[in-house]
Amino acid sequence: MSADMDLDLIAMGIWGFLFLIFMIQLIRSIRLVPTKSAYVVERLGKYHGTLEAGFHAMIPFVDKVAYIHDLKEETIDVPPQECFSKDEVNVEVDGVIYISVMDPVKASYGITDYRYAAMQLAQTTTRSVIGTLELDRTFEERDLISAKVVEVLDRAGAIWGIKVHRYEIKNISPPETVKNAMEMQVNAERERRALLAKSEGEKQSKINRSEGMKSEMINVSEGEMQKRINEAEGKAGEILSIAEATAESIAKLAEAIESPGGHQALEMTLGSRYLKQIEGIQGKDNKVIIPGDLTNYDKWMSGIKLK
Repeated sequence: MSADMDLDLIAMGIWGFLFLIFMIQLIRSIRLVPTKSAYVVERLGKYHGTLEAGFHAMIPFVDKVAYIHDLKEETIDVPPQECFSKDEVNVEVDGVIYISVMDPVKASYGITDYRYAAMQLAQTTTRSVIGTLELDRTFEERDLISAKVVEVLDRAGAIWGIKVHRYEIKNISPPETVKNAMEMQVNAERERRALLAKSEGEKQSKINRSEGMKSEMINVSEGEMQKRINEAEGKAGEILSIAEATAESIAKLAEAIESPGGHQALEMTLGSRYLKQIEGIQGKDNKVIIPGDLTNYDKWMSGIKLK
């Protein structure tokens, strides 16, 4: 009796365990796929389909989710690696890749690990590109290196079901000796530019001063010339005015002389001036010649010929 009860308990345990497994598989066959995600489903070990965002029910014990892919853009750090430039300088380069899964099936079955493969391919491509550049150009041609890596990864990504959006170089680190030499070169170049700027400034300053002095001298000479022109024109105007006034007075005097009684008036004026001059002569040594008969003054004056 006890043996039958034990067998019943064992059977119930087995059926309970199977029921539990069935319930677990039933629950696992119901999947809620979040947005920007893709579930790759295999049926009896063979690819069956890809579940996109939403509610999905699978067949228990037959279907299973083999791969889960996040379709959002993700970043992959490329660890530092040593590269040799064209001029045989060892530099350490690291970067970061921005990729996203475009085809979940290819990303699942086209490559074992697309992240690791993309990282390795980025490293090898970076080494090959830097090997064609001299050290100075490696710092200037980051865009060229990044574009070349993206081009190579894009060709491989078409097979792997991924899209490489961009590749950025984070650091390019040369050896300490090279860093010191580059720093000295940069300092020397900075000092050279400073000296050149200073000399250019002094040169421009001298040019400005000379041009200022030249402009000042021109202005002074033009002012002096204008001053002399004005003075000459003033003197010429003065002389012309005097000449015009003298000519006018002479013309009026001639006209007065030619008028009736003009000769008599002129004789009287000259006689008056002559007498005034005689009155002004003083001193013992002065000798004055006067007519012997002042009563005949009119006759003496009439002997003066006017022309």
